[in-house]
Amino acid sequence: MHLLHTCDVLTPDPMTPPPPVVFWCLSSVQASPASPRPACVADSEDDAAGGGMFSFNQTHMRKSFQLMNELRNKKMLCDVQLVAGSVEVPAHRVVLASCSPYFCAMFTGDMSESKAHQVEIKEVDGHTLRKLVDYIYTAEIEVTEDNVQVLLPAASLLQLMDVRQVCCQFLQSQLHPTNCLGIRAFADLHTCTQLLNQAHAYAEQHFTDVVQGEEFLGLSLQQVCSLISSDKLTVSTEEKVFEAMISWIKYDQPARLELMPKLMEHVRLPLLSRDYLVQIVEEEALIKNNNTCKDFLIEAMKYHLLPADQRHLIKTDRTRPRTPVSIPKVMIVVGGQAPKAIRSVECYDFQEDRWYQVADLPSKRCRAGVVSMAGRVFAVGGFNSSLRERSVDVYDGARDQWSPVASMQERRSTLGAAVLGDVLYAVGGFNGSIGLSTVEAYNYKSNEWLYVASMNTRRSSVGVGVVDGKLYAVGGYDGASRQCLSTVEEYDPASDQWCYVADMSTRRSGAGVGVLAGQLYAAGGHDGPLVRKSVEVYNPQSNSWKLVCDMNMCRRNAGVCAINGLLYVIGGDDGSCNLSSVEFYNPTTDKWSLIPTNMSNGRSYAGVAVIDKPL
Repeated sequence: MHLLHTCDVLTPDPMTPPPPVVFWCLSSVQASPASPRPACVADSEDDAAGGGMFSFNQTHMRKSFQLMNELRNKKMLCDVQLVAGSVEVPAHRVVLASCSPYFCAMFTGDMSESKAHQVEIKEVDGHTLRKLVDYIYTAEIEVTEDNVQVLLPAASLLQLMDVRQVCCQFLQSQLHPTNCLGIRAFADLHTCTQLLNQAHAYAEQHFTDVVQGEEFLGLSLQQVCSLISSDKLTVSTEEKVFEAMISWIKYDQPARLELMPKLMEHVRLPLLSRDYLVQIVEEEALIKNNNTCKDFLIEAMKYHLLPADQRHLIKTDRTRPRTPVSIPKVMIVVGGQAPKAIRSVECYDFQEDRWYQVADLPSKRCRAGVVSMAGRVFAVGGFNSSLRERSVDVYDGARDQWSPVASMQERRSTLGAAVLGDVLYAVGGFNGSIGLSTVEAYNYKSNEWLYVASMNTRRSSVGVGVVDGKLYAVGGYDGASRQCLSTVEEYDPASDQWCYVADMSTRRSGAGVGVLAGQLYAAGGHDGPLVRKSVEVYNPQSNSWKLVCDMNMCRRNAGVCAINGLLYVIGGDDGSCNLSSVEFYNPTTDKWSLIPTNMSNGRSYAGVAVIDKPL
């Protein structure tokens, strides 16, 4: 809901607070060539000679319109009645004409309506007309999801440009992967150029999520081509574009099959990996049965056969890398202990160095696994201060709201959570009785959890990360032997197997684990009562760990995320109290630095993810 309360039609500048009433008594002003004259004093010699007084009352126009509205509500002095369907709206011609060029032209021109006592407005429904006339008198209007699609065209017709603008602003605030293409079409229909550009840019930036929705499948050929041909399309790989194109064709294959070559022209097949071209593209029946599409595939194969330093010689639209516009990011910190489980969720804006609150979790939750996947934030399992949880809640940043999805098979707190491919993994944890070695995988398209291979070791307070298509479980606590762990396991989803890799240099339970530049970091954690500030990094290529610079503070049970080439460690506790500070590691300088602004309160066992900055 958006409430417009402005005096654009009444006062010179709606963004400037009204100045106080100013009175100047000219007889008391000392005229001097060296002294500046007050801005509100007239420069006329006659005014000065007359010794008069100039007064400006900022509230005069507002009071006048309030009185005119009261007269209208009493049907006093009204000289026109607007009619829309069965709704009749009495009004004053001069007021309507003063605020709307549409009514001004109607009442001052040679049109028959200029003298008529009753005027029919055919293009606007009665309820909307009443709201817009109310706005003319009060400068207030409420724009909601329910009325914006009728309010905007009606405001455009009556040339109430302030209302039209606030409708566009409201629609911009509502942009979401499920509706941005519809809003783009609506903006195009009503020539809202700025909103059209914003909705199109949003669709480009969130392409991977947009193509999952019904709106994309309903687009015309021209609209799909416009989208997938854009250099600014934000995709992790060109695979997403190819798969989206195939989905669109298959949605109505009999009618769309012949359009395949026109779409393939905009898919940048040379940018796909050779394996994907051979195993997926070449085997796709829609490609095999179309000679033009096979030509595009051959072009891509030839591109891959060239030495890397000669590929630039093939210059087509399909060999040009996409250059997406980077979307500003924010860091979201979910729940945690402060000192018991809390619902609070706050975000950090890197650009503005500012923390702000967003929608609370549906219930108290700490020790959860938190990840970002498919444009949303998943809070998996955890502890509510009484029970270990199976439930999973998902945060939609565009709408600032949480909603539940399918629960896990097992209760888990102090688990590790990570996304590998399009699958969310919940690793180990504690069910209230024992540490767990089991692992579950969530498919958000089917909304179901399934078991995969268990780890070799029970691990609660485990850290996880993904490097080069493998999932790593780092350290943790083995409840069976009652000791913190230095061991690390690697999961290969292709073989569905876990195997040990090199141990860390020291035992770490509750370490903050993150991935930066293809390497796995383990920050802090504890071994019994000893809380660490040391940090070590794992190189999968050499299967070895090495120590890097210590953090500024000892931390365990902290959140970790990586962004813009830096590794952030958020909150946690130092063994005696929860921490509100955040520090980041720069691998170029091998140094840790604290960000200037702390969280609103100390949190340990909070979940952390990075998401697109909401509009």
